[in-house]
Amino acid sequence: MLCPNCKSKDIGKIGTNQYYCWNCFIELSVSDRQLHLHQVEADGSLSSLDDLFAEDERHIDL
Repeated sequence: MLCPNCKSKDIGKIGTNQYYCWNCFIELSVSDRQLHLHQVEADGSLSSLDDLFAEDERHIDL
């Protein structure tokens, strides 16, 4: 899997269908063959980054 943000392969699994990019520090989750991207804020909350990417950029083939 490549990070849709930075194109890095440095992705680690952090949970069921949840991943983390160690290059650009975003969290990715997979639901219905669609990636959902989030930025981890200083307080630990997540901010969605989905609106920054087109649906075809977030689609994955399993």
